[in-house]
Amino acid sequence: MKRDKLIFKLLNEEQDRQEKGLELIASENFVSKQVMEAAGSVATNKYAEGLPGKRYYGGCEVVDEIESIAIARAKQLFNAEWVNVQPHSGAQANAAVMLACLKPGDKILGFDLSHGGHLTHGSPVNFSGKLYEPHFYGVKKETGYIDYEHLKAIALEQRPKMIICGASAYSRDWDYAFIRSVADEVGALVLADISHPAGLIARGLLSDPLPHCHIVTTTTHKTLRGPRGGMIMLGKDFENPWGLKTPKGEVRMMSNLLDMAVFPGTQGGPLEHIIAAKAVAYEEALSDSYMKYILQVKKNAEAMAAAFVSYGYNIISGGTDNHLMLIDLRNKNISGKAAENALVEADITVNKNMVPFDDKSPFVTSGIRIGTAAITTRGFKEKHMETIVGLIDAVLKNHENEHYVKKVRKKVHDLTAKFPLYK
Repeated sequence: MKRDKLIFKLLNEEQDRQEKGLELIASENFVSKQVMEAAGSVATNKYAEGLPGKRYYGGCEVVDEIESIAIARAKQLFNAEWVNVQPHSGAQANAAVMLACLKPGDKILGFDLSHGGHLTHGSPVNFSGKLYEPHFYGVKKETGYIDYEHLKAIALEQRPKMIICGASAYSRDWDYAFIRSVADEVGALVLADISHPAGLIARGLLSDPLPHCHIVTTTTHKTLRGPRGGMIMLGKDFENPWGLKTPKGEVRMMSNLLDMAVFPGTQGGPLEHIIAAKAVAYEEALSDSYMKYILQVKKNAEAMAAAFVSYGYNIISGGTDNHLMLIDLRNKNISGKAAENALVEADITVNKNMVPFDDKSPFVTSGIRIGTAAITTRGFKEKHMETIVGLIDAVLKNHENEHYVKKVRKKVHDLTAKFPLYK
């Protein structure tokens, strides 16, 4: 078969971009060689609709073992009672949960997208905002921390069927116990979407939602450092939170509802090659070396946040508890869009992001979001954070000077050459 020179040329260019640049997008990371190998394995050839031992296709004996191992490892990693590893993404995991637990038009209460939430938590442009009636809580303007009393007030007023906690651009820990107490008061289920801090939660560096939240979803990349995908989990006490029964009087278990909401509810065949890669990543995340890694992610984020503050940048909430930070650039007289574009020219990759109470559109924004998961994988330590922040500051101060930005790009390449991605 003739090799597709064009696509493989572009893939080589992408690898070169990743090798030479500073990857600071908070939702991105670099997988290990063995995770990549599993994702590109012969398991991509196999259809396996259904669950291990209950497939709609023959020849699933091997992939049944692989998926069962992935489930067992995920349970061990998060101390979960039940896991479905089939969702293709975090968004699909959330879609399956809502399909299982809600009816169209039901009220949901999520974290406002403009304050750091996610599209699938009720945004009007997303299925979650189109199929259900969304209401939102946010952060306090003075502190940048979640306004839990406002959350409670909205919940008591609207009495939603589901309260969603979790974020894509919030740098602080969550009070899951408080949210559960509010949910109990109004008769709501709690969905915790831990897609960003999952690796820190798994290794005990942040509060654990499983003892408090009825359902937990996550992506498997980001801080977990696995392939792109999703997952749904249940804790010990939430198999049947409603006490519902079928017409025949059988108990309706939450796990059964969720399994059916994934397939056939929202997906067809699971991606068994990606599930194999998830299994490898979970085993890595259980290791001592990963524990050292995720501790370093947190240390690097704290050091980077402190460096930004020393350069006069306004970090929402003043710092970070996890792997990321959201920076309000309005005191620097540059938009998030302009900052992202200038930094990309210097091979520093970030993303523009709305900040709480933003006065610019989502296509322009007043902020940027930065994370340390990917650069920590490459071996960067706290001492390098000051250097990286200095490079970012230099670009943003001279973003209209193309010649100067190119000089910074050379410095970036010199720095990243010391930390090869795949040795």
